Amino acid sequence: MNREFDPLPQARLAGLHCEVARTDNNRRVSRNSPAIEVMTDLTRIPAATIAAETSLADANRAMILRGVRLLLVTDSRHQVMGVISVADLLGEGPVRTAQERGVRVGELTVHSVMTPLERTEAVELGEVMRADVGHVLATLKRSGRQHALVLERCEGGRGLIRGIFSASQIARQLGEPQPVSTEIARNFAEIEAAISA
Repeated sequence: MNREFDPLPQARLAGLHCEVARTDNNRRVSRNSPAIEVMTDLTRIPAATIAAETSLADANRAMILRGVRLLLVTDSRHQVMGVISVADLLGEGPVRTAQERGVRVGELTVHSVMTPLERTEAVELGEVMRADVGHVLATLKRSGRQHALVLERCEGGRGLIRGIFSASQIARQLGEPQPVSTEIARNFAEIEAAISA
């Protein structure tokens, strides 16, 4: 059933004084808004993923290109193995891991510094459906992280990473200044790792 689609008519912009549309204040969220309104729903927006064997430099480039600070690390069957954040890339972890293995930071892969699934926590989708934005902010603050994963449980002991909460995205939706990331280089070793990666 191949359907033919006609192109849409297009208007010329010459002679118009155009402005960028502003966010509808009625659509802006508040801390009392339903949490689901600030969740990046991975059934609607493709997840930012990366293979475990990718170099740290390529992972950094992937984050920049996607405009994200967190990637889901997957294996060849697209099973989630863990997560890698900007802090994992630019923090002390790569320097420490490289020293322990006797290699250069540039030789490490995502698998070397990611947070494995076994050490990752997530908020259950059912809890998100009953929560407000303020609950999400409190969760991020307590964890000291910029992101929180949302888990949807499936039959047979399976789980889906259904969504992601991002502190910077929530701040944008609240109309507040972007949070100062706690996941940035904080000392010389972290800065050196970022430069030599």
